[in-house]
Amino acid sequence: MVISCNTLSIEEAAQGFAAIGSQARLSVVLVLVRAGRSGLTVGDIQTRTGMAASTLAHHLRFLASAGLIEQEKEGRTVINRAAFEQLEALAGYIMAQCCADEAEMPEFSKPELSEEPAA
Repeated sequence: MVISCNTLSIEEAAQGFAAIGSQARLSVVLVLVRAGRSGLTVGDIQTRTGMAASTLAHHLRFLASAGLIEQEKEGRTVINRAAFEQLEALAGYIMAQCCADEAEMPEFSKPELSEEPAA
């Protein structure tokens, strides 16, 4: 799934957010984001997260199918990278809604304060 901030549907956003909706998968994504564009091997991710190999493999497949990570085979090694454009699109999807209703809300008039002391 390739996500564009301009064309992100609510279904695509929901799929992306669901993919990082578990603590384990969010941890993997954060590790890959911290690693930058060079990415990490499965062994490096496993060392940094402490996940069992089979559990990590499951989460990597899930994240890859959601388009949030990219996997590239280099010889016999698989390099995993955060899909920064897709992650930015997800963040943008939420942030595009920021304060949208605020401009539409009527401005409430403040009560005028009397300068007369209360009796």
